[in-house]
Amino acid sequence: MFKIYNCVAYAHDLRLVGLAAFVCLLASHAAMSLLRHAKKSRGHMRRVWLAVSAISTGFGIFATHFIAMLAFTPGIPSGYNIILTMLSLIAAIVLTGVGLAVSLTPNWRRGPWLGGAIVGGGIAAMHYLGMEAFEIAGTILWDPLLVVTSILLGGAIGAVALPVGLHGREEKWKVGGALLLTLAIVSHHFTAMGAVSIIPDPTIEVSPSALPAGLLAIGVAIASIAIIGLALAGVVLDIRDQRRSELEVERMRDLANASVEGLLVCDGDVLVSVNTSFAQLTGRSATALTGARLERLFPDQAARNELLSGSDKTVETQLRHLDGSTSPVELIQRPIMYAGRPHQVIAVRDLKPRKDAEQHIYFLAHHDALTSLPNRGHFNARIDQEIAALPAGKSLAVLCLDRTRPRTAVLRVYPVCS
Repeated sequence: MFKIYNCVAYAHDLRLVGLAAFVCLLASHAAMSLLRHAKKSRGHMRRVWLAVSAISTGFGIFATHFIAMLAFTPGIPSGYNIILTMLSLIAAIVLTGVGLAVSLTPNWRRGPWLGGAIVGGGIAAMHYLGMEAFEIAGTILWDPLLVVTSILLGGAIGAVALPVGLHGREEKWKVGGALLLTLAIVSHHFTAMGAVSIIPDPTIEVSPSALPAGLLAIGVAIASIAIIGLALAGVVLDIRDQRRSELEVERMRDLANASVEGLLVCDGDVLVSVNTSFAQLTGRSATALTGARLERLFPDQAARNELLSGSDKTVETQLRHLDGSTSPVELIQRPIMYAGRPHQVIAVRDLKPRKDAEQHIYFLAHHDALTSLPNRGHFNARIDQEIAALPAGKSLAVLCLDRTRPRTAVLRVYPVCS
């Protein structure tokens, strides 16, 4: 560790080190933005976005390495082999492209981890090919332990960077992935540079065809401009997607508010959006309902489990209102894409008017319309209930009062056997 610190602090221009880290971060953020667009694309467009993302990452690794090499001041003549320098850039782009493609393999949870490790391999390939291109009037000696450590650092941190960057749609995941990818590139480079020891040798001459540091700076500047352009393109795409998502959500909200039935959009058991019909039904505002859990509105756990099981059947349960009272409702759930992510939409139908109507029809069928007294249908139903409830071997007596004679009531008792 002390050797790496001495390499960075005393053998490098710290201003250029800071510039290398900034360019690396910019390239990593652009790569994550473009990779997420590739993830959402299909067919030919996915391959296009993968290629653009690989170019962004490859140029970022290349620019970081050579800006840091410009910051490296060995104090003796040096230059860069043009062919090996270009090969190092091609290796970075190709291996990065393979890693990014692997990370987007459908239905493979380990794809991002393996893809990130391959990207780490691309970082190592670019660095050590770039060091082969480094010509200097001296002999370069390597510390094997630090060489292995640098490769492991790049691979391990890269293996974490892609799963983090692709984990969710929120900006924090993309930024986290970009920071980890930057850390993978920077930690690999400076650990690998810490492994270098140079023994000056005046008998060794730098090739006349070697690229001088000034021309290399021009090439790195061009690569950095390309990175900035790709980063701006990623930002523009993010803004466009955000606006498109907002318009889609607003359009869906307008359609939902036009519905007579209550509609809920849920992410698991958490409410993401509700329409005005449901808000009026519960007595709460739509804002107050956003973020609430289903159990707050539908207390019956068995009904909630049946609803979220993915069944196409309707579920009858009780809806809890703001005042704590409940009313019968009917629910049905369907999958939906909302803001670019899979959600569930739940339609809520108020059953109270229907239940009230059923109770009224039942009352009319069993009571006299004029006096509201129980009628013969009610009497027969009640007799059937009492007979059905009789224990075995028991009988039932029916007492009838004849009220047609106002002065003398006639009492009759009829034994009824079960």
